Amino acid sequence: MHRNKFLITALCLGVGLAVTQAHAETSKPLKVCAAENEMPYSNKAGEGFENKLAELVGSALGRKIVYVTWSDPRYYIRDTLDKGLCDLAIGVDKGDPRVLTTQAYYRSGYVFISRETDKLDLKNWDSDVLRKAKRIAFVPETPAEVMMRAIGRYNDMFNYSHELVGFKSRRNEYIKYEPSKLVSEISLGHAEVAALWGPSAARYVKESTTPLVMTIIPDDNVRADGQKVGSHYSSSMGVRKNDPTLLAQLNKVIADNQSEITELLEKEGIPLVSEPDAADKS
Repeated sequence: MHRNKFLITALCLGVGLAVTQAHAETSKPLKVCAAENEMPYSNKAGEGFENKLAELVGSALGRKIVYVTWSDPRYYIRDTLDKGLCDLAIGVDKGDPRVLTTQAYYRSGYVFISRETDKLDLKNWDSDVLRKAKRIAFVPETPAEVMMRAIGRYNDMFNYSHELVGFKSRRNEYIKYEPSKLVSEISLGHAEVAALWGPSAARYVKESTTPLVMTIIPDDNVRADGQKVGSHYSSSMGVRKNDPTLLAQLNKVIADNQSEITELLEKEGIPLVSEPDAADKS
């Protein structure tokens, strides 16, 4: 009898301890690594679409969101997530080797942007209009630059491209191109075409007072040596490699709230493409 009472007491204590630990975990803020000024993704005012995604995650997990901001995208995983200053990075490439990545919550692609009234015949990088355009806006060190080289237009646009720099750090030569500025080049008629990552440009295309068209670039491009140049990419959330528990929780949040996530992205105007077969995912 005493033994049974002991077992019951121990069981109750164990359950109580587990409940207490679970409550402590859910009551802890979820620290999100977020850009202080990388719109349309996030900023300190919480106006980016990744800020909205973070709040959705926090609501689903029952945890308050606290942002840990960074200013240089080159090192933010190393300097924030890896050091334990934050727990979650939103918008990392699926399979990013620096972190554990969740299942993809959306897939998008690079796009051509042009004025609706111009009615340009833009289908892919072989489109004749790209060889005739006087100005094509793009961000260096992206697939767009690789393809500009492949079609022989990179040198033509070299000086113009450098005119589009939005920020340059004197300390470490970090150069930033503002998507809003590149989209405005099209709406103002300064360039005929822009080739940009769809999610970075969608908000500004949608807000433009000049009607603009986004054309998704097919994911079948190759550079001069025959190597594929990816145009479509899947986005995931990333956590530290020693945090599989949070990874599992986030995967459940994504699975349970995929329709809400997709609705949020569609309201942003982000062009979405289907996930490829598992063997072909990038």
